[in-house]
Amino acid sequence: MKLKNKVAIVTGAASGMGKAIAELYASEGAKVVVADLNHDGAESVAKGIKNHGGMATAVEVNVANQNDIDNMIETAVNEYGTLDILVNNAGIMDGFEPVGDILDERWDLIFDVNTKGVMRAMRKALPIFLEKENGVIINTASTGGFNGAHAGATYGASKHAVIGLTKNTGYMYAQKGIRCNAIAPGAVETNISSSMQNVNQFGMERTKPVQGVIPRIGQPEEIAKVALFLASDDSSFINGTVVTADGGWTAAF
Repeated sequence: MKLKNKVAIVTGAASGMGKAIAELYASEGAKVVVADLNHDGAESVAKGIKNHGGMATAVEVNVANQNDIDNMIETAVNEYGTLDILVNNAGIMDGFEPVGDILDERWDLIFDVNTKGVMRAMRKALPIFLEKENGVIINTASTGGFNGAHAGATYGASKHAVIGLTKNTGYMYAQKGIRCNAIAPGAVETNISSSMQNVNQFGMERTKPVQGVIPRIGQPEEIAKVALFLASDDSSFINGTVVTADGGWTAAF
């Protein structure tokens, strides 16, 4: 078991990639805090893990709320004694709006969830990692984090920021036993589209040529395997970088 006795938090774990990561981590021996705004969904995932002999605790978390993040980290420590792995996977989409059509409130919400929530969880977890000089952070970025035509301006900017935060953190704490990497999924079968509102037709049309060269849609389990690699000692020399998992999509450009 690659994660035997490790304690992991996975946000956005009630469905999609987060669910697949939580389940795979548990099957590899980790004790998992299943964190999601959808409490019933998180409870269902945790119950499934326990039914298969794993250890899991569900926590309702709005990652845009500092108190919820604090409670999430504290739950891991109170339930399992420590924290070893933090997976910041929760995220929401924009509606493909170009910059001329961005609304301040939507910009703020997407950055609160996709970027500030990641920063806050990392900030809360770091004292634990620093004290024991060991810890792993994995951030779910996106191919939209280094390309301009995979979403709207707000989502793209938020994920560019996650990549920058990941690289800075990996470098800053490299000599402290802490590794921080990101995964940039391409098109993956998840329910993130449910967070889209009022799809911008102009923005959507501008992305169509790029969407048209997607080789195939990925499965959440394929991303989970990357997250397992980054969480385990198999990736001990990988730090401050982004692993692209898109089936070859961005290799075209």
